[in-house]
Amino acid sequence: MTSTQLGRAASFCETYDLQVPILMAPMAGACPSSLAIAVANGGGMGACGCLLMQPDGIADWARQMRTGSNGAFMLNIWIPDPDPLRDPAHEEKLRAFLGQWGPEVAPEDAEGAMPDFDAQCDAMLAAGPHVISSIMGVFPPSFVARMKERGIKWFATATTVTEALAAEAAGADVIVAQGMEAGGHRGAFQADDAARSLVGLFALVPAVVDAVRVPVVATGGIADARGVAAALVLGASAVQIGTGLLRAPEADISPIWADAIGQALPEGTVATRAFTGRLGRSIRTLYTDAAEDGPTPAPYPIQRNITKPMRTNATEIATTQAWAGQSAGLARAEPAARLIKELWSDAQGLLPA
Repeated sequence: MTSTQLGRAASFCETYDLQVPILMAPMAGACPSSLAIAVANGGGMGACGCLLMQPDGIADWARQMRTGSNGAFMLNIWIPDPDPLRDPAHEEKLRAFLGQWGPEVAPEDAEGAMPDFDAQCDAMLAAGPHVISSIMGVFPPSFVARMKERGIKWFATATTVTEALAAEAAGADVIVAQGMEAGGHRGAFQADDAARSLVGLFALVPAVVDAVRVPVVATGGIADARGVAAALVLGASAVQIGTGLLRAPEADISPIWADAIGQALPEGTVATRAFTGRLGRSIRTLYTDAAEDGPTPAPYPIQRNITKPMRTNATEIATTQAWAGQSAGLARAEPAARLIKELWSDAQGLLPA
């Protein structure tokens, strides 16, 4: 007889055509098809964060994925924020501050349209993934209906019990419970709530499991077998890993970023709005420290736009946008397929038989 934890994971794997209950986090800007292919070929679920991609790019990524693997994959998108409130005088102060850390920032650098959300949604549906996941809110009912018609499952990211209940009520098939330990952007439904509702994964997962009827995937600070096993004991059916995969060769991130991940202590990361205007967890650097005492970041995506010259020209960790979760130091520089197989094999050894 298998344990409750192993049985729950096995059921999830059967439902989503997986060999191991490990999902790749859909990290916008750090989800090349090569990494997703490796994860899927290792028995997990590959993923793509489509936030910054045009429809043709989404279609091309899905084609590459299918060329390299017949495994399951997920496409992810942000639910758009309301249009940002602009403050030209404050943006001028921000440009002057950022000019101390990189190239001079011109007023026009603040501009820049995001891809059309509706067109991205159409492209995701046309790509026909196993799963479409959301972050920063819930999909409108019309899009949920279109997903269901095509047999595509909806995984909704939630950072609180309240958000998890709202996502379940909106039709989510799975809740991805994101603890505050997670690297990259915090998935709070309201941007202003992100820093006020910092719930750790050990508190969040059992509370969400008890509150909803759908399966729960745990994400945030999971980078080794101990984290995988702990998440299942807490009631999760699977885990989602981001930072823990970024040192894999298939991730192809900059050596500066990869080295910083490998050396990071939990206290060496910080939740900051300094890069994009949305709260996200990164390696603590000279820039993030200075930004704490600098001008208040502009709303997303204005802050993202005006930090682009600095980020693009970064040649050292001080000014690199190096997203990383609190367990970054556990990330291993191993091929992703082998890594997730080993994580699951070792996690099973930690769970009751």
